[in-house]
Amino acid sequence: MKIAVIGGGPSGFAAAIKAAAKNEDITIIEKNSKVLKKLAITGNGKCNYFNEVQDISKYHSSSKNLEVLINTTNIDKVKDFWDNLGIIPYIKNGYYYPFTNNSNSIITSLIAKAKNLGIEIIEDTIVEDIIKIDDKFLIKGNNYNEYFDKVIIATGSLAYPKCGGTTIGYDIAKKMDHKIIKVNPSLVQLISNMGIEKYWNGIRCQVKVTHIESDNILKEEYGEIQLTDYGISGICVFNISRDISIGLSNNKKEHVIINFIPWYSGLNFQEYLDKRSEKLKITNIINLCEAFINYKLLNAILIKLKINQDTNWQDLSEKQKKDFCQNLLHFEVPIIATKGFDTAQVCSGGINLEELDLNTLESKHVPNLYFCGEVLDLDGDCGGYNITIAILTGIIAGESC
Repeated sequence: MKIAVIGGGPSGFAAAIKAAAKNEDITIIEKNSKVLKKLAITGNGKCNYFNEVQDISKYHSSSKNLEVLINTTNIDKVKDFWDNLGIIPYIKNGYYYPFTNNSNSIITSLIAKAKNLGIEIIEDTIVEDIIKIDDKFLIKGNNYNEYFDKVIIATGSLAYPKCGGTTIGYDIAKKMDHKIIKVNPSLVQLISNMGIEKYWNGIRCQVKVTHIESDNILKEEYGEIQLTDYGISGICVFNISRDISIGLSNNKKEHVIINFIPWYSGLNFQEYLDKRSEKLKITNIINLCEAFINYKLLNAILIKLKINQDTNWQDLSEKQKKDFCQNLLHFEVPIIATKGFDTAQVCSGGINLEELDLNTLESKHVPNLYFCGEVLDLDGDCGGYNITIAILTGIIAGESC
């Protein structure tokens, strides 16, 4: 049985390895000059590949049947896959990295396993079309024409085209009568236009962020935020960016509320600053707050409020004090756009899961055609969840075909 895996990312390799374990004749066809190119830069090259906190809420799709894919049995298959590959984990706060803190450890292990199983890897080959002829698939590419009995599509999404982001998987699916759920950037930076971004550029701080869409609170996240000259970034921002990206594409009003002092649990922060000023004998507003808020951020907030940074706390009007405290606790950032597919880590949307057998990931429309990885309408939060999706769906497709 000849099986082609279109795409040499982690999902494609997982599918190929599992299929080859059944003594099938497997070929991986990759458009880039090297396989696993995107994996190489994951987590700034450290490759967070798994997370011990496994909950279905970490995974997202328009499908209402995710529990068929995301369940304890399948997650255990992912753990076994990494263990059988020989990866030694370094675990930090539940995040799994290769012990070397280098993605090359995973890349070399995947390639070595594939070669040991006799999997053929063809690089620098762009698949231009797949034609079903009777019970065979003709794969046509640049200087490539070959027939296969079964095909696994693991081409990835539109995210990060520098590493191979492409539409080919969607194009093949549409040609074969599959519906594509609208694709949007996810795990992506958010763009604002408040006029103060240049003043806070480069700041990192621990915050709580709240996503509000059309006056409804959708999600809250705690973590490090990165304040940039275009808006906001960081893991906590990435984890709310999916819904914001989808909302903006549907012309929804999107904004983020930032609490810059999440450590404060009292009821009246203005009173807290009054007492702090009196206790520490500090009058200047910058000096009063610089112990817990970055100076550049304080300056940006004061510019927004049109308050001179040399002003003494006691000299502020009640309204100015109230507005200042409100901006520390409840800073509103209207989101006008997201960064695009060029910087998105993954995408939301993709091939409709309802048109696949979720136990096998085989097409309900075309027998012997399978889909796995980012090309699916399935994505996850930051923290190793998207690689888990890639490996899990690759395992299912590979074991089933």
